[in-house]
Amino acid sequence: MIKYDLAVVGGGPAGMAAALEAHKCGVNKIIILERAETLGGILEQCIHTGFGLHYFGEELSGPEYADRFIEQLKDTNIDVKTDTMVLDISQSNVVTAVNKTDGLLQIDATAVVLAMGCRERPRGALSIAGTRASGIMTAGTAQKYVNIDGYMPGKEIVILGSGDIGLIMARRMTLEGAHVKMVCELMPYSGGLTRNIVQCLDDFGIPLKLSTTVIETHGKERLEGVTIAKVDAHNQPIKGTEEYVPCDTLMLSVGLIPENELTKGIGIAMDPVTNGAVVTEMRETDHPGVFACGNVLQVHDLVDYVTMEAQIAGRGAAAYIQDKAAFENAEYISTTPGNGVRYIVPQKMNIHSREDIKLYFRVSAVYKNAKVVLEADGKVISSKKKVKLAPGEMENVTVPADVIASLAKDSTVCVRVEE
Repeated sequence: MIKYDLAVVGGGPAGMAAALEAHKCGVNKIIILERAETLGGILEQCIHTGFGLHYFGEELSGPEYADRFIEQLKDTNIDVKTDTMVLDISQSNVVTAVNKTDGLLQIDATAVVLAMGCRERPRGALSIAGTRASGIMTAGTAQKYVNIDGYMPGKEIVILGSGDIGLIMARRMTLEGAHVKMVCELMPYSGGLTRNIVQCLDDFGIPLKLSTTVIETHGKERLEGVTIAKVDAHNQPIKGTEEYVPCDTLMLSVGLIPENELTKGIGIAMDPVTNGAVVTEMRETDHPGVFACGNVLQVHDLVDYVTMEAQIAGRGAAAYIQDKAAFENAEYISTTPGNGVRYIVPQKMNIHSREDIKLYFRVSAVYKNAKVVLEADGKVISSKKKVKLAPGEMENVTVPADVIASLAKDSTVCVRVEE
């Protein structure tokens, strides 16, 4: 049994940022446990630029962004174990992990930060008729083949889902000489950032077919084509709209799932919409001393926001290590999504917080020239007009510290959209 003040599970952008922030706050004994052979997480295969604009004020590739934090870690005494799989976290915050060098490890941690990231939703989660022909893969798998392994997945491409990874791979495959025939999206709006729709589809003349899905794949050994169809308001295929599209590759970009098996194993309360933990403004879960941040908590659009959220969790973990009693005596109010809002993170706020608190949320549909209204116990705190709101872009609103201090512990703060 090895004793640490803080154990961070995951060495991607969230895990590294949380560990560095806790170290900056005075925590000395920190360990990062990463299951891959290198730090950096998914950023290692994201060779396109567009990272770091908000956090560093400059445009970086994924590996460049990750390297900034890897270099910072080298200047600290933070321990790092890569190629290490975390198996379990006990009720007393003992982290059990395994690797080929140390064998079975047990780390007794005062606090734990969960930063395991997310995984792609696979074909098995979709109702698509057809055989298990080669050429059907997630967009992230295709990205690894092209950017890391140097393999071309195919030449005639159809992409299902307009998430950011799918949009970026539409551009990437085009630049590599493939023909991307179309991007199909089940919903009547894109799930990706507007900038990615413009830069990855519009700039290359790749059509985006909304309210359209793949209903069947064709081919036994290798994919030969897909049948697409329009869908109705209930996302059911409309008879008579079927169209056969010849292709040798189908890439799936149909959503991301937070890697929360460890979180659920501890018995932490989960949010059914985000599929992440229910957390406070310091990103503490309902299990004392366990914090969560990054894509394991909620799927982010930008790694810059992952970093910022991880720093909150790092500060929270440091504060817990230095003064547990303050957390034990905290009193919380709830945040509630109102009209047009799918979820809010954090779900709870400490009424004794002395700082402004940002609430992050996503809307449930596309809105134009709408207002984002912040209320506390039915009283409007702020109202801000937005030219456009879309589910693919995370929004935030700030609750001032003086407003939080004025609320009772059974109060509710609500964010809603007003058209």
